[in-house]
Amino acid sequence: MPPPEAYAPPEAFAPPSVPRSTQVFRAIRDAVARVFIGQDEVVHQVLAALLAGGHVLLEGKPGLGKTHLVLALSRTFGGSFRRIQFTPDLMPTDVTGHTLFDLQSQTFRVRRGPVFAQLLLADEINRAPAKTQSALLEVMQEAQVTIDGETHALTPPFMTFATQNPIEQDGTYPLPEAQLDRFLLKVLIDYPAADQEAWIVKAVSAAAAGRGLSPAEVQQICRPEDIIAAQNDAAAVDAVDSVVNYAVELTRATRHNGAISLGAGTRGAISLVRTAKAYALLEGRMFITPGDVKRAALPVLRHRVQLAPEVAISGQSVDQVLESVIRSVEAPRT
Repeated sequence: MPPPEAYAPPEAFAPPSVPRSTQVFRAIRDAVARVFIGQDEVVHQVLAALLAGGHVLLEGKPGLGKTHLVLALSRTFGGSFRRIQFTPDLMPTDVTGHTLFDLQSQTFRVRRGPVFAQLLLADEINRAPAKTQSALLEVMQEAQVTIDGETHALTPPFMTFATQNPIEQDGTYPLPEAQLDRFLLKVLIDYPAADQEAWIVKAVSAAAAGRGLSPAEVQQICRPEDIIAAQNDAAAVDAVDSVVNYAVELTRATRHNGAISLGAGTRGAISLVRTAKAYALLEGRMFITPGDVKRAALPVLRHRVQLAPEVAISGQSVDQVLESVIRSVEAPRT
């Protein structure tokens, strides 16, 4: 990581009237966008999740840069990064850690697992069985790990990125609803536009061994303490009753739609408001609008609802059904 004097001053990226947290995250966005091309909305959603202090389920086909994105993000604030490749034989202790007997000191000591990081990438999480997936539940909810009855707190800010491949279902274990609900957002990564893809191919292949656009080129913008301060600022963004009620009505509407067999719970409404606050701060505002809630609705709700079997068979997607739900709920005028 670059030394402190090499940090890019976030204040240089925006006028003084913009909140400092907004300046920091805009600088982070620009730094990540230099090596992760053609996915502006994906980066925006990931930064919103970091601001809101939530976790992200990344879904996309292989080779679209999911690991690349998370590693680049970790470098922007000097955070520790660990990756776990989930496989059918992975055990819970391979994730959290375990105690072992030290022959030299004749004592038991804790060997910490890869979850002890600030950005954790759980790659292909649905390839491990439920007992291993559930090892992340306490970590994601409480930011702590219990090993042999002893609780160990993680170093903030802590964020989990879990990836799934949408086209392979053989030999996989679908995440249970209880764990899906722990993810603040489900972010979909699609192919970039043709001109952007051509630019990526040229830039990556221009370096030795195809190492162009490397996350190692990303400049450190701030420290972890700045991320924590920005998360506090996001929590302080004002949410008027009418907009909060709108988020609640959107969530409740998913429970009364004939195309949806399982609607979103209260955590869905909470996540809508948390994400809307992050969106507002990214725009330099200290208040949320119905537009922020609408923009957050798809990534917040798409993994919290289940389509009725007859609708799923018809070929309708979750996003299409949710868009009809959003249109059916009148937004307040603020």
